[in-house]
Amino acid sequence: MVAEDRSSLAGLRHGERSGAQSNSSPCRRRSSNSNQNKRRSNIDTSTSHRCPRRRKIDETRCREHRPWVSSPSSQELSCQGRFVMVSYNILGVENASKHPDLYHLVDPENLRWDRRKRRIRRELRRYDPDILCFQEVDHFEDLADLLHKDGYVGVYQARTGDANDGCAIFWRDKQFSLLHEENIQYREFGLRDNVAQLCVFKVLDAHPGNRPSTEKTSQPDRKLLVGNVHILFNPNRGDVKLGQMRLLLEKAHKVSRKWKITSMVIGGDFNSLPQSALYRFIANSMLDYLKHDRRAISGQISDSHHQRSFILQTRRAARCGWTEEERLLATGRRDLDLLVHPLRLRSAYAGIPGDGGRRDWLGEPQLTSFHGKFMGTVDYIWHSAGLEPVRVVEMPAIRAVRGLGGLPSKKWGSDHFSLVCEFAFTAEDDNGDDVFHGTDVSCQMQQTFVR
Repeated sequence: MVAEDRSSLAGLRHGERSGAQSNSSPCRRRSSNSNQNKRRSNIDTSTSHRCPRRRKIDETRCREHRPWVSSPSSQELSCQGRFVMVSYNILGVENASKHPDLYHLVDPENLRWDRRKRRIRRELRRYDPDILCFQEVDHFEDLADLLHKDGYVGVYQARTGDANDGCAIFWRDKQFSLLHEENIQYREFGLRDNVAQLCVFKVLDAHPGNRPSTEKTSQPDRKLLVGNVHILFNPNRGDVKLGQMRLLLEKAHKVSRKWKITSMVIGGDFNSLPQSALYRFIANSMLDYLKHDRRAISGQISDSHHQRSFILQTRRAARCGWTEEERLLATGRRDLDLLVHPLRLRSAYAGIPGDGGRRDWLGEPQLTSFHGKFMGTVDYIWHSAGLEPVRVVEMPAIRAVRGLGGLPSKKWGSDHFSLVCEFAFTAEDDNGDDVFHGTDVSCQMQQTFVR
């Protein structure tokens, strides 16, 4: 979330460069300014900790358990290579210190970075991920040194403005080679100080079949596009949120066309609820945005009776008087009524049936973040048709999390939970028509709604 927005909305909280890179290259930090800061639903218990049966144990600990949940069709997927991806808002150290009201029920010891980073690393090692997308990173070098011990290298993009955090992508350099890196500084487009990352990887080795496996298969011609974003928090600026998301998807489409890629994943903190207009824009590839109040685009409205939750504002379905400037920020034009993007994306978690007590009616987790003034879902992993989710790590039961009073805790190192998904490359990986709507189609759809 954006630090300045946290201050103004304390009652709410959910915030080109190409060339080959050697596998041994150190982690690189991309500055925000040229002059400043350069710098299974089946439960798989084979790799997780089973809650003991017939023992006198704390029920909360069992409900806090996060099992792997597999797709019913996971065994039918062609074994053309698999990888595990994590998307994780790790809570910026500065953001936590500036907003003590959000963590007044949290033991101060659990907010200390030296403790949190060890818990984060310990958690990640249980999942054995291949690609990591982090948000709210303000100790990049520290994090890079820690992850280097586990075989990861990474790149960083700091936010512009006064904020000290940003986004980072890490990967196992024995499995992926960075071919192209492109960063979005939204300030250049009048869309605040948030940032996003796009990285093109060559797949060196991918795990065939069920992981873990000692055998690997070479994929010399396969590429993967990874996106990472932290969308603006401010719920009143739906125009900016839409503009940031639109720009990321347009650039992802452009990069994928240039590099002839059909397999892509985009993770991040989207600061939007599953029932929101922004979520539907990503999932449906279009949105008649003028039918929505810009303050309700992300589904974020303060509930005076329940400060820990967001509620949807669904009663304002009529046109809500968007100004020309707001329309320009949202769509990039002043004459469009329909906002369209050219990609076909699916939510990884919604694509795998899970525990009904831990999912909402859309299949998304009931929560991905929890602190003193919010409990809900704002984080997602989206993927193209060239990839199929094999399994995900389920979120803890909401009752157990509520009992903590807030995050971070002794077990969890952030006020967000990590999103973890194992993907399989599919036969559709070779068919771009299954991934993109196509530029011509998108343009035709937009022209229909041009004033």
